[in-house]
Amino acid sequence: MSNSVLSPEQLVQQLQWRYATKQFDSTRTIPEPIWDALEKSLVLTPSSFGLQPWKFFVVHNPQTRQQLLEYSWGQTQVVDASHLVVLAIKKSVNADDVDRFMQRTVEVRQVELESLTGYANIIKKFLEQPQNSSFDVDDWAARQVYIALGQFMTSAAFLGIDTCPMEGFIPAKYDEVLGLTATDYTSVVVCPAGYRQTADKHAQLPKVRFKQADVIERID
Repeated sequence: MSNSVLSPEQLVQQLQWRYATKQFDSTRTIPEPIWDALEKSLVLTPSSFGLQPWKFFVVHNPQTRQQLLEYSWGQTQVVDASHLVVLAIKKSVNADDVDRFMQRTVEVRQVELESLTGYANIIKKFLEQPQNSSFDVDDWAARQVYIALGQFMTSAAFLGIDTCPMEGFIPAKYDEVLGLTATDYTSVVVCPAGYRQTADKHAQLPKVRFKQADVIERID
């Protein structure tokens, strides 16, 4: 029995509809039930080992967002969109973070902490004694954050909400404005969300993608 709630055609249609929105309608606000679902999509994002090395900052204050505009290469999406999400990594993820995750697992799954010792040790070894000599824990955490970004954008598209992923900003300045500098978190990527301006010409442009046969190779 299929659990599908969208047809294959509907899935592709919404992904075709989605685009990196250049102009948001500043008069429109995402309704709270829809926004709550989008926050849950961030919470439900998969991550390596399930460790969730991140935090997502939703910036509502208009004055704060105006400050961030200066450090966003003048991209007005950060002030015009209904909501602004700053996706941040937990810096220097370590054994303490693993223990915190194990405690949460005990709470959610009602299991004994001792039963998780083996799994916890595997994760700690991965972090503390990586097999790859070039491993950088913050780079690894950033890759997890991009999974969250993709899940958020796709979920938004399913709900008819526009988004715009943005790397064009100065993370250190964002951290200053948001009060993150002295915390364990640092900004990695930004994603405004809301509703497109009807006059945004980019919404009507066809997507430029390589052909399916050029980017997907099936190995039998």
